Amino acid sequence: KVIAERMSRSLHTMAQANHRMKVDMTEVIRFREKLKADNVKVTFTDIFVKCVAKALTEFPIVNASLTDQGILMKEYVNMGLAVAVPNGLIVPVIKDADLLSLPEIAAVSAALIEKTKKGTLTPDDYSGGTFTISNLGMFGIEEFTAIINPPDACILAVGGIKAVPVVKNGAVVPGNV
Repeated sequence: KVIAERMSRSLHTMAQANHRMKVDMTEVIRFREKLKADNVKVTFTDIFVKCVAKALTEFPIVNASLTDQGILMKEYVNMGLAVAVPNGLIVPVIKDADLLSLPEIAAVSAALIEKTKKGTLTPDDYSGGTFTISNLGMFGIEEFTAIINPPDACILAVGGIKAVPVVKNGAVVPGNV
């Protein structure tokens, strides 16, 4: 009920602009495979967290909240991860994601997801987010519209990777988008 109320309030009080873009993930897949070969376990979501955290430091206007007093620019990057649970959706938060290495993000993310599934999150674990990532790719979802999680200004909806023909240097080659 709380989740439905918050999402409904978001839809009715915040501008929900949706933009879709296909991205060639071939090099990201290669990078993740290299990390796995070096015994560094990371998920695609972990990689997205690292990339988005970096982007938020370069474009701080996106790392903000709209308040009654105006736009509040955040001086920290706390990345929320939308995690499905049997009775809804919880968004645990990776604090200071921009300051963490990729392996650190992976460790914090795994711990938060485990706590989410066990129902042992503390209020500190799911508060203070500045941006959320919702990844449904592992469920075969190609694209979807995510609803902004207030007080965040944005959310990134990530679909699954699909093998398709892509054009590179004027030639059609196998790719992953």
